[in-house]
This record gives sequence, C-alpha cells and structure tokens, in this order.
Amino acid sequence: MKYVAWMLRALLGLMFVVFGANYFLKFLEIPPPDTTEAKSFLTILAMSGYLTVVKVLEIVGGVLMAYKPSVPLGLVILTPIIVNVLLYEIFLIGKPGIAAVLLLFAVILIAYERRFFLPFFTGKPSSRA
Repeated sequence: MKYVAWMLRALLGLMFVVFGANYFLKFLEIPPPDTTEAKSFLTILAMSGYLTVVKVLEIVGGVLMAYKPSVPLGLVILTPIIVNVLLYEIFLIGKPGIAAVLLLFAVILIAYERRFFLPFFTGKPSSRA
C-alpha cells in the first residue's frame, strides 16, 4: 500500500501542479467547454479572479503532495477543489470526467492517512495542541 499511496500522491500532485501552472503559462491547449452554461460559468469565474485563486491553491496543494509530512494539508486543500470540479462536470458538462478518478485517488489517500483525519469523524477533539 505504501507504493500505491506514493504513486497516487505523485499523480495527484503532478496533475494539479501542471494544470494549475497551465492557467498562468498556457503551455497546453485546453478545449473550451461544450455547453453554454459551462462557458458562462468559467467566464464568470475567470473575470471575477476566483479562478486565479483556485489555480494558485491547486499549485500549492499539488506541491504539498510531494513532501510526505505535508500530504494531509495538501489533501485538505485539493479535495474540495476536486469535488467542485466533479460537480461542474456532472451539472454543467453533463457527465463525470477526470474528477471522478481524482476523487477516488483523494479518498484512497485520505484512508491511507486516516490517522490525521479521524478526529474529524470521531466528534472528539484531539488532545494535542
């Protein structure tokens, strides 16, 4: 499981660093969305500056995945982004895409790093400060 977790961390981190950096550097051609709703949504996000913040968080979260002690923080940053991308794909594109796979990767990594996330689910705060 150790090697699987390492591979998933590497894939997840690399994908978010590459696609986050692509927003700023434009080294990959990303096709525009098919639906009018999706185009409008992305236009509003880009014009408001919200998408810029999300892309910076993607890069930061992706970089955090590279260093073992910072993986839980990387997952805390990336998982909500993945869920939002999945919801965008389902409701605005009409079908799930790569975000479903990314969410599976994140859930596996959260399960692997569960000792850091169990206090969220037990209802009792950790005794450590």
